[in-house]
Amino acid sequence: MKYAILGDIHANLEALNAVLKDAKEHGVTHYASTGDVVGYNADPKACLHTLRKLKCALVQGNHDYYAAINESMELFSPLAQKSIRWTRKHLSFFERKYLRNLPIIIDIEDFTVVHSSLSNPRQWNYIFKRKAADASFRNQFNPVCFFGHTHVPLAFIKEKTLEKGLYETLHIRPGAHYLINVGSVGQPRDRNPKAAYAIYDLEAQTVTLRRVEYDIAATQKKVRAVGLPFRNALRLANGR
Repeated sequence: MKYAILGDIHANLEALNAVLKDAKEHGVTHYASTGDVVGYNADPKACLHTLRKLKCALVQGNHDYYAAINESMELFSPLAQKSIRWTRKHLSFFERKYLRNLPIIIDIEDFTVVHSSLSNPRQWNYIFKRKAADASFRNQFNPVCFFGHTHVPLAFIKEKTLEKGLYETLHIRPGAHYLINVGSVGQPRDRNPKAAYAIYDLEAQTVTLRRVEYDIAATQKKVRAVGLPFRNALRLANGR
Protein backbone atom coordinates (compact mmCIF):
# COMPACT_ATOMS: atom_id res chain seq x y z
CA MET A 1 0.00 0.00 0.00
CA LYS A 2 1.34 3.42 -0.97
CA TYR A 3 0.06 6.77 0.29
CA ALA A 4 0.66 10.11 -1.40
CA ILE A 5 0.96 12.70 1.36
CA LEU A 6 -0.04 16.09 -0.04
CA GLY A 7 0.78 19.30 1.82
CA ASP A 8 -0.32 22.91 1.36
CA ILE A 9 -2.05 22.63 -2.02
CA HIS A 10 -3.32 26.20 -1.71
CA ALA A 11 -5.83 26.11 -4.56
CA ASN A 12 -3.16 25.42 -7.19
CA LEU A 13 -4.95 23.04 -9.55
CA GLU A 14 -2.14 22.78 -12.09
CA ALA A 15 0.31 21.67 -9.40
CA LEU A 16 -2.21 19.27 -7.85
CA ASN A 17 -2.99 17.59 -11.17
CA ALA A 18 0.72 17.20 -11.96
CA VAL A 19 1.36 15.64 -8.56
CA LEU A 20 -1.57 13.24 -8.88
CA LYS A 21 -0.32 12.13 -12.30
CA ASP A 22 3.14 11.50 -10.84
CA ALA A 23 1.66 9.64 -7.87
CA LYS A 24 -0.36 7.35 -10.13
CA GLU A 25 2.74 6.58 -12.19
CA HIS A 26 4.51 5.52 -8.97
CA GLY A 27 1.78 3.14 -7.85
CA VAL A 28 0.07 5.25 -5.21
CA THR A 29 -3.20 3.72 -4.03
CA HIS A 30 -4.29 6.08 -1.22
CA TYR A 31 -4.11 9.78 -0.44
CA ALA A 32 -3.83 12.00 2.63
CA SER A 33 -3.36 15.75 3.00
CA THR A 34 -1.74 17.83 5.73
CA GLY A 35 -4.20 20.66 5.09
CA ASP A 36 -4.40 24.12 3.57
CA VAL A 37 -6.19 22.94 0.46
CA VAL A 38 -7.33 26.53 -0.17
CA GLY A 39 -5.77 30.00 -0.06
CA TYR A 40 -3.40 32.08 -2.22
CA ASN A 41 -4.31 30.63 -5.64
CA ALA A 42 -7.38 30.66 -7.87
CA ASP A 43 -8.90 27.14 -7.79
CA PRO A 44 -10.16 26.35 -4.26
CA LYS A 45 -13.38 24.73 -5.49
CA ALA A 46 -11.68 22.50 -8.06
CA CYS A 47 -8.96 21.38 -5.63
CA LEU A 48 -11.53 20.49 -2.98
CA HIS A 49 -13.62 18.59 -5.53
CA THR A 50 -10.57 16.67 -6.75
CA LEU A 51 -9.52 15.57 -3.26
CA ARG A 52 -13.02 14.57 -2.25
CA LYS A 53 -13.37 12.52 -5.43
CA LEU A 54 -10.14 10.73 -4.52
CA LYS A 55 -11.46 10.08 -0.97
CA CYS A 56 -8.34 11.81 0.30
CA ALA A 57 -8.03 11.87 4.08
CA LEU A 58 -7.83 15.55 5.07
CA VAL A 59 -6.92 17.56 8.13
CA GLN A 60 -7.74 21.21 8.58
CA GLY A 61 -5.10 23.84 7.93
CA ASN A 62 -5.17 27.45 9.11
CA HIS A 63 -6.21 28.76 5.67
CA ASP A 64 -8.96 26.12 5.51
CA TYR A 65 -10.18 27.19 8.94
CA TYR A 66 -10.23 30.94 8.29
CA ALA A 67 -11.74 30.52 4.83
CA ALA A 68 -14.62 28.62 6.47
CA ILE A 69 -15.45 31.17 9.20
CA ASN A 70 -15.80 34.95 9.45
CA GLU A 71 -13.42 35.63 12.32
CA SER A 72 -10.80 38.38 12.17
CA MET A 73 -7.39 37.49 10.73
CA GLU A 74 -5.00 39.75 12.62
CA LEU A 75 -2.37 36.99 12.82
CA PHE A 76 -2.13 36.86 9.01
CA SER A 77 -0.12 39.14 6.73
CA PRO A 78 -2.14 41.62 4.62
CA LEU A 79 -1.37 39.42 1.59
CA ALA A 80 -2.81 36.31 3.24
CA GLN A 81 -5.82 38.23 4.57
CA LYS A 82 -6.74 39.44 1.09
CA SER A 83 -6.35 35.90 -0.27
CA ILE A 84 -8.59 34.43 2.42
CA ARG A 85 -11.28 37.07 1.90
CA TRP A 86 -11.27 36.24 -1.82
CA THR A 87 -11.50 32.52 -1.04
CA ARG A 88 -14.45 33.03 1.31
CA LYS A 89 -16.38 34.71 -1.50
CA HIS A 90 -15.64 31.94 -3.99
CA LEU A 91 -16.62 28.94 -1.86
CA SER A 92 -20.21 27.79 -1.41
CA PHE A 93 -21.91 27.50 1.96
CA PHE A 94 -21.49 23.71 1.82
CA GLU A 95 -17.80 23.90 0.86
CA ARG A 96 -17.11 26.23 3.78
CA LYS A 97 -19.05 23.92 6.09
CA TYR A 98 -16.96 20.98 4.88
CA LEU A 99 -13.73 22.86 5.64
CA ARG A 100 -15.04 24.01 9.01
CA ASN A 101 -15.76 20.42 10.05
CA LEU A 102 -12.44 18.90 9.04
CA PRO A 103 -10.52 17.19 11.86
CA ILE A 104 -7.38 18.85 13.18
CA ILE A 105 -5.51 15.52 13.57
CA ILE A 106 -6.10 12.10 12.01
CA ASP A 107 -4.54 8.67 12.51
CA ILE A 108 -4.28 6.37 9.47
CA GLU A 109 -2.72 2.91 9.47
CA ASP A 110 0.48 3.45 11.52
CA PHE A 111 0.87 7.20 10.95
CA THR A 112 -0.58 10.53 12.02
CA VAL A 113 -1.38 13.62 9.96
CA VAL A 114 -1.57 17.20 11.28
CA HIS A 115 -1.18 20.59 9.67
CA SER A 116 1.07 22.38 12.12
CA SER A 117 2.10 20.59 15.32
CA LEU A 118 0.75 17.90 17.62
CA SER A 119 1.48 20.31 20.46
CA ASN A 120 -1.46 22.76 20.62
CA PRO A 121 -2.37 22.26 16.96
CA ARG A 122 -4.96 25.08 16.99
CA GLN A 123 -2.20 27.58 17.66
CA TRP A 124 -0.80 26.86 14.19
CA ASN A 125 2.80 26.75 15.38
CA TYR A 126 5.63 26.39 12.87
CA ILE A 127 8.13 23.57 13.25
CA PHE A 128 11.57 24.60 12.03
CA LYS A 129 13.70 23.97 15.11
CA ARG A 130 14.39 20.99 17.34
CA LYS A 131 12.64 22.55 20.35
CA ALA A 132 9.34 22.83 18.47
CA ALA A 133 9.78 19.32 17.06
CA ASP A 134 10.43 17.90 20.52
CA ALA A 135 7.20 19.46 21.81
CA SER A 136 5.30 17.76 18.98
CA PHE A 137 7.06 14.42 19.58
CA ARG A 138 5.80 14.42 23.17
CA ASN A 139 2.28 14.13 21.74
CA GLN A 140 3.11 11.62 18.99
CA PHE A 141 2.11 8.01 19.53
CA ASN A 142 2.49 6.57 16.03
CA PRO A 143 5.97 5.97 14.59
CA VAL A 144 5.42 8.51 11.79
CA CYS A 145 3.70 11.90 11.73
CA PHE A 146 3.35 14.00 8.60
CA PHE A 147 2.87 17.75 8.85
CA GLY A 148 2.94 20.86 6.66
CA HIS A 149 2.40 24.60 7.30
CA THR A 150 6.00 25.74 6.67
CA HIS A 151 6.00 24.72 2.98
CA VAL A 152 9.56 23.40 3.44
CA PRO A 153 10.40 19.64 3.26
CA LEU A 154 12.20 18.68 6.46
CA ALA A 155 12.49 15.59 8.68
CA PHE A 156 13.06 15.18 12.40
CA ILE A 157 14.02 11.73 13.72
CA LYS A 158 13.85 10.89 17.41
CA GLU A 159 15.66 7.77 18.52
CA LYS A 160 18.45 8.09 21.07
CA THR A 161 18.88 11.71 20.01
CA LEU A 162 16.81 14.17 18.02
CA GLU A 163 18.10 14.56 14.46
CA LYS A 164 17.05 17.17 11.90
CA GLY A 165 17.70 17.36 8.18
CA LEU A 166 16.64 17.46 4.56
CA TYR A 167 15.70 14.17 2.96
CA GLU A 168 15.08 12.38 -0.31
CA THR A 169 14.24 8.89 0.99
CA LEU A 170 13.77 7.95 4.64
CA HIS A 171 13.90 4.33 5.81
CA ILE A 172 11.58 3.96 8.80
CA ARG A 173 13.51 2.13 11.51
CA PRO A 174 11.76 0.13 14.27
CA GLY A 175 11.78 1.99 17.56
CA ALA A 176 12.39 5.42 16.04
CA HIS A 177 9.84 8.22 15.64
CA TYR A 178 9.62 10.46 12.59
CA LEU A 179 8.13 13.94 12.17
CA ILE A 180 8.12 14.65 8.45
CA ASN A 181 7.21 17.82 6.57
CA VAL A 182 6.22 16.89 3.02
CA GLY A 183 6.65 20.39 1.59
CA SER A 184 4.03 22.17 -0.48
CA VAL A 185 2.20 21.10 -3.61
CA GLY A 186 0.91 24.55 -4.47
CA GLN A 187 3.36 27.09 -3.04
CA PRO A 188 6.86 25.71 -2.26
CA ARG A 189 9.06 27.99 -0.14
CA ASP A 190 12.41 26.20 -0.25
CA ARG A 191 13.59 28.07 -3.39
CA ASN A 192 12.59 25.12 -5.57
CA PRO A 193 9.46 25.98 -7.59
CA LYS A 194 8.62 22.35 -8.36
CA ALA A 195 5.58 20.95 -6.56
CA ALA A 196 6.53 18.82 -3.55
CA TYR A 197 4.83 15.81 -1.99
CA ALA A 198 5.86 12.53 -0.38
CA ILE A 199 5.08 8.86 -1.01
CA TYR A 200 4.85 6.62 2.06
CA ASP A 201 5.31 2.97 1.08
CA LEU A 202 3.91 1.03 4.03
CA GLU A 203 5.27 -2.31 2.85
CA ALA A 204 8.81 -1.09 2.19
CA GLN A 205 8.63 1.34 5.14
CA THR A 206 10.08 4.19 3.14
CA VAL A 207 9.11 7.84 2.73
CA THR A 208 10.26 9.39 -0.54
CA LEU A 209 10.11 13.10 -1.36
CA ARG A 210 8.97 13.82 -4.91
CA ARG A 211 9.42 17.07 -6.89
CA VAL A 212 7.23 17.58 -9.93
CA GLU A 213 7.23 20.23 -12.66
CA TYR A 214 3.91 21.86 -13.51
CA ASP A 215 2.57 24.73 -15.62
CA ILE A 216 3.48 27.63 -13.34
CA ALA A 217 2.59 30.21 -15.98
CA ALA A 218 -0.98 28.90 -16.19
CA THR A 219 -1.43 29.20 -12.42
CA GLN A 220 0.06 32.70 -12.44
CA LYS A 221 -2.28 33.77 -15.22
CA LYS A 222 -5.31 32.58 -13.22
CA VAL A 223 -4.14 34.39 -10.07
CA ARG A 224 -3.83 37.68 -11.96
CA ALA A 225 -7.11 37.20 -13.84
CA VAL A 226 -9.25 36.83 -10.70
CA GLY A 227 -7.69 39.76 -8.85
CA LEU A 228 -5.70 37.91 -6.20
CA PRO A 229 -2.52 39.67 -4.98
CA PHE A 230 0.09 39.90 -7.73
CA ARG A 231 2.81 38.64 -5.37
CA ASN A 232 0.92 35.33 -5.06
CA ALA A 233 1.72 34.77 -8.73
CA LEU A 234 5.28 36.07 -8.65
CA ARG A 235 6.45 33.89 -5.79
CA LEU A 236 5.51 30.64 -7.54
CA ALA A 237 8.33 30.93 -10.05
CA ASN A 238 10.87 31.47 -7.26
CA GLY A 239 9.72 28.81 -4.84
CA ARG A 240 9.62 31.19 -1.91
